[in-house]
Amino acid sequence: MKVTLLGTGDAIGTPKIGCKCPTCLDALQGGLSRRMRFSVLLESDQGKVLVDTSPDLRWQLLKKDIAQVDGVIWTHAHYDHYAGFGDFHRVQSHVPVYALKGTMDYILHYIYFLRPQRNDVRAMEPFDLVGLEFTLFNVNHPPTETVGVMVREGSKRVVITSDTNLDIPQPSLDLIKDADLLLADAIMPPEYRLNKHMNAEEAIMLAERLNARQVWLTHLSHLFPPHAEAAKRWPLGHDMMEIDL
Repeated sequence: MKVTLLGTGDAIGTPKIGCKCPTCLDALQGGLSRRMRFSVLLESDQGKVLVDTSPDLRWQLLKKDIAQVDGVIWTHAHYDHYAGFGDFHRVQSHVPVYALKGTMDYILHYIYFLRPQRNDVRAMEPFDLVGLEFTLFNVNHPPTETVGVMVREGSKRVVITSDTNLDIPQPSLDLIKDADLLLADAIMPPEYRLNKHMNAEEAIMLAERLNARQVWLTHLSHLFPPHAEAAKRWPLGHDMMEIDL
């Protein structure tokens, strides 16, 4: 299984429009601080699956030379996690899509014209796609219905928290223990706190609690220092980062 972080930014991305902070300036100059909005690509020898469809999806697919995927999983119905699905217009028809019913109802209200193949999924019930086993699990991103994604191939397991605070339900924590790779929401450095997201310190605490073998932080805002500096303190992912398991 191959995992690519197509976009590691938060809802506004980095650089933030109009901002001249050191991180945004680094991003404007083409440094690793430059972050498109959140999407993850999962690849097996049988196909490709996207977790979330960033508003920057067009550029992400162009960078990876991808013209077709075998499925899309949506974690929740926030703009920065689904709005790029419209970029399949005149590229790929009837894309199979997977999400909780409430999430699916909301998103398809906006992108109905693409006529995707709808697949409603229940949390904690595995389903198979491109030779991988996927399980959606409940997280806590108030007030929006949100799930993380666990992906299994043989003995290897990848966990994507999606957007969440540290108060993840215990059944979900039990499911995602001992992952080989954890991609954790960490929108801000530790001096900031939000009730809807983890900061970097909380994300590291979660990784330790879960005994994750490898952790990379994602969904990052411009409030972190420039990437080269920040990466000395925290395991920050970056756009187009590839991880083979």
